[in-house]
Amino acid sequence: MKHIIINVGRQVGAGGQEIGRMLAQDFEAKFYDRELLNLAAKESGFSEKFFKQNDERKGFFRSLFNVQAPHLMGSGMYGSDFSQESLFKFQSDAIRKAAEEGSCVFLGRCADYILRDFENVVNVFITASMDFRAKIVSQVKGIDDEQARKLIEHVEARRAQYYNYYTGKKWGAAESYDLCVDASLLGLEETEKLIADFIRKRLGL
Repeated sequence: MKHIIINVGRQVGAGGQEIGRMLAQDFEAKFYDRELLNLAAKESGFSEKFFKQNDERKGFFRSLFNVQAPHLMGSGMYGSDFSQESLFKFQSDAIRKAAEEGSCVFLGRCADYILRDFENVVNVFITASMDFRAKIVSQVKGIDDEQARKLIEHVEARRAQYYNYYTGKKWGAAESYDLCVDASLLGLEETEKLIADFIRKRLGL
């Protein structure tokens, strides 16, 4: 099968992770979500815990200047000269390295921007109605509907700020992706099939 890259942007509770995993299985590709944090940690010399604490948060690089010894496992290949962009660079390098090794599905983390110069790349964004997403989040988190909606708004504001800052594009805007689809209309499995069909046609598979 052709070496392909699928980048999945997603609203909170829209099923992006589940759909991403199904796409990876469908196209015999590796799936990267939080796995990227481990790769970035190895690349940088920071602990994975440090990356988890700062995942998809704009402006978190300031904390690098106050990092405590337990976060460090050595100077890493970049030495000790950290800038505000260092942590993003570590993760970007990990994404590019994974993409070079074989077919991949990346979930979020600006992978569409980071891999913009790669061939055979398809960028999709998965959305869903707020009712659909609030129901999913309330079930997964064990919270009520109102709390779920507030959580969604909080996480998405942070995610959009991060994406917009590092890409210069607008998170969730149709012009930033090849395909945008509402997973609440067809359900997760049928949405994955629709996306997979689009990818095959788009890349001539």
